[in-house]
Amino acid sequence: MSASADTGQLNDTLNARLATIHAEIKAWFPFINRISVALYDTDTDVLKTFINSSDDGSPLDHYEAKLGAVPSLEVLAAQRAPRTINDLAVLSAGDSVHTSRILEQGYLSSHTVPIVHNEQFHGFVFFNASERGYFTDTVVYKLGVYAQLVGLLCITEFNAIHTLQAAVKTAREISQYRDEETGSHLIRMSNISRIIALEMAQSHDLTDEFIEFLFHFAPLHDIGKIAIPDSILLKEGAFSDTERAIMETHVPKGVEIVEKLIHGFKMESMPKIEMLKNIVLAHHEALDGSGYPQGLKGAEIPLEARIVAVADVFDALTSARPYKKAWSNDEAFAFLNAKTSTIFDPECVAALARRRDQVEAIQKRFQEDVFG
Repeated sequence: MSASADTGQLNDTLNARLATIHAEIKAWFPFINRISVALYDTDTDVLKTFINSSDDGSPLDHYEAKLGAVPSLEVLAAQRAPRTINDLAVLSAGDSVHTSRILEQGYLSSHTVPIVHNEQFHGFVFFNASERGYFTDTVVYKLGVYAQLVGLLCITEFNAIHTLQAAVKTAREISQYRDEETGSHLIRMSNISRIIALEMAQSHDLTDEFIEFLFHFAPLHDIGKIAIPDSILLKEGAFSDTERAIMETHVPKGVEIVEKLIHGFKMESMPKIEMLKNIVLAHHEALDGSGYPQGLKGAEIPLEARIVAVADVFDALTSARPYKKAWSNDEAFAFLNAKTSTIFDPECVAALARRRDQVEAIQKRFQEDVFG
């Protein structure tokens, strides 16, 4: 399997679909210059940019904010009601980064629609126009169908991912699978993966879509361990050569499980599905070629796998296990730095270190196993 491009253009289909919808809307309403989606993460109360289509470039990439810190949007989320502002100048006195960037881009009016499915709030669809007073009752009425379409597009894709995650969780429970990968670990390492990707977004041209799918796929990295016998999986001491060889088969078995799940749930067209396969297959590769199963080197290893590898090992080191105490963050960073250029991508390690404050916030928030 070849490495994915660092440009973040791996099956970038949701942005492409949104652009198609935007083009159709502009045939009717030519001054609607931007459509964007922000997703809400209930675990962290964070609203984060996801996909967008705009005429002159996006004013907001890799942007996030606590929903509770944006009272106007928090009200919309609670009320499940759309909002129209036909003169954005009324917001110019505020100190919102989101508002200031929108105004700087020349947008003069907006229409915001909460994404709600099964009574659960998932985020917002934003429409912006370059004319004041553009969102008349007629325009808003006709946009209603498109807002629902965009929201459903996002919900459908992430429901598919959640189905995969639920299937894996069920398989673990049925097989009485036990491992150090608690629910808390998976949540922390997925958030840490996202933190690393955000820090590297500008240098590697990573889209918000790439980062969001990475966040959701990261917890599935070791699903092949379901197929490893407990006598090996739970062993606290060093592996024999035979045991290590069996343990390493969790990677190809993980890819096999992913393929079966994708086929069984008809997910072949899911955006960025190759990213999931890359993460499962390559997160144990090493930069110097000493990793497994393919012995890939350097940039041959997909970026998403390099990111997940750093996030996974960092959280494993800093987590207590029945057979070891948790390392301090300083000790974990020292270990990662010592292994850069041989095992771990130095850019990923440096990116993690630069956002240490965010990592520590995640560690504090998710100390306990949320799955009990």
